[in-house]
Amino acid sequence: MILQKKYYENLYEKEFTTSIINTVEKEGQYHVVLDETYFYPEGGGQPSDTGTIDSIPVIFVYEDETQETIYHVLEKKPNKLKRVTCSIDWNRRYDHMQQHLGQHLLSASIFELFNGVTVGFHLSEHYCTIDIDKAMNETGILEAEKAVNQSILDSRKVQGLFPTYTELKKLPLRKMPPQTTGQIRIVQIEGIDATPCCGTHPHSTLEVQLMKITKWEKYKGGTRIEFLCGSRAIRDYAFKHETIKKTAQFLSCNENTLLERTNQLLEELRQSNADRRSLQAQVTDYEVKDIFTSAESVGDNKIIKSIFNNAEMKQINSLASKLVSFPRVIVLFGIKSEDKAQLLFMRSEELTTISMKTLLRDAITLVDGKGGGSDLSAQGGGKNKGNLDSAIEYAYRQVKQVL
Repeated sequence: MILQKKYYENLYEKEFTTSIINTVEKEGQYHVVLDETYFYPEGGGQPSDTGTIDSIPVIFVYEDETQETIYHVLEKKPNKLKRVTCSIDWNRRYDHMQQHLGQHLLSASIFELFNGVTVGFHLSEHYCTIDIDKAMNETGILEAEKAVNQSILDSRKVQGLFPTYTELKKLPLRKMPPQTTGQIRIVQIEGIDATPCCGTHPHSTLEVQLMKITKWEKYKGGTRIEFLCGSRAIRDYAFKHETIKKTAQFLSCNENTLLERTNQLLEELRQSNADRRSLQAQVTDYEVKDIFTSAESVGDNKIIKSIFNNAEMKQINSLASKLVSFPRVIVLFGIKSEDKAQLLFMRSEELTTISMKTLLRDAITLVDGKGGGSDLSAQGGGKNKGNLDSAIEYAYRQVKQVL
């Protein structure tokens, strides 16, 4: 079966000619078997190659180990069986080679420096992650990154080996391969690492070009590290450089003083927000007094009802709380927004003859809503905005009857 996997013989082959020996149709797609293939099937945390077979897009490649067969998934059936021309999406393949070798270097560095073992690897379209079995801090992570980039600069030779059992025992493996009756492939990085792996990798660490760790976080008692290699890291740098340059221009400073300028603006914003909240509180106090003074009186009691458009419940709740701090006040507020109607009922502590929870329970049915609360305060909402006025009027009439 190894003879069919030509990608192990020449990882840099982009086009080849071969024959189709079988085609299986499944759910409208065609699973094609080639006489030999340079297409890498998904496996070992690495996505499959894509490309074309006789100009028909290959959307996925996988290996059926039980049948010892590699299938190339096409959405269109090939017209011929003999001598088809195959082309690999080289940019995708080489990107995967760079990322995968970068992962080996990072895992080896963390193992060498901190005895941390890689227990997971994921290579996606935009980023890569490894999971380490121990907690790591920023100092350790940056030290590992520095070691990887030094290994890249050292231009170490990379080989894919199929050792015999005797040869396997002599290799300085970072981890032992699983028990298997088949041949085991070892990826060896000169003077750095040797580990079982079925993926594709460049012939030299220099081809990784660059590694940048972009994020890390606690994960299942260990650490998940996100990183970029090669062209991905270069694109990321170019994007961030352009972003920093434009942000500095926008803030009328240079790139070296951007953080200082940003901190200055944040402090100014915090002060401005504090001033705004103070002024808003003063205005609210004036509004509360004005609303209380002009409110309808029913005996010794005040009934305050109003409907607000597109207001925030937090703000209206604060207004209602201040109003019921006066003696013998009942507040009946409604809030109308684009998609719902809300009700907020409150009363002063002295008015023990009426329950806001009971009042809301009946009124909220008019807006097809739900809510709850206590005898002192209750709120809820529903989708029937058209009946909000009716709900407030219903509550108003009920309150007047009790008072």
